Amino acid sequence: MAIGTKLPRRRALAVAAAGGLGLALVAWRVQAQGGPRVIPVVAKRFVYEPNEIRLKRGEAVVLELRSLDVVMGFNAPDFKVRTDIPPGKLMRVELTPDKAGTFTFFCDVFCGSGHEEMNGTFIVEA
Repeated sequence: MAIGTKLPRRRALAVAAAGGLGLALVAWRVQAQGGPRVIPVVAKRFVYEPNEIRLKRGEAVVLELRSLDVVMGFNAPDFKVRTDIPPGKLMRVELTPDKAGTFTFFCDVFCGSGHEEMNGTFIVEA
């Protein structure tokens, strides 16, 4: 009886591991075929995490923006990207930097006394 109960469990674990490997390979293939890189960004009083994002010129990315507490804004004027970030919602913005350098993004919706310091940096390599 002990062998009979272990065999299905091992089989289930093997199937789960193979499924995870399959998903990883699909994600890698999509990335290799030119799909945009997805970068999660969390906004909370009064910071973005991460607050420094490294990109390559011409690299398509999707920023997945979430707010943990209040309505925030996300503004990257050098790349003409702007959106509100309501709490509890995922906001996706696409960005393909066309120039190298260091560029600021910031919150443009007043979110409290630390709002003025809520910013981050894109570092775009040539």
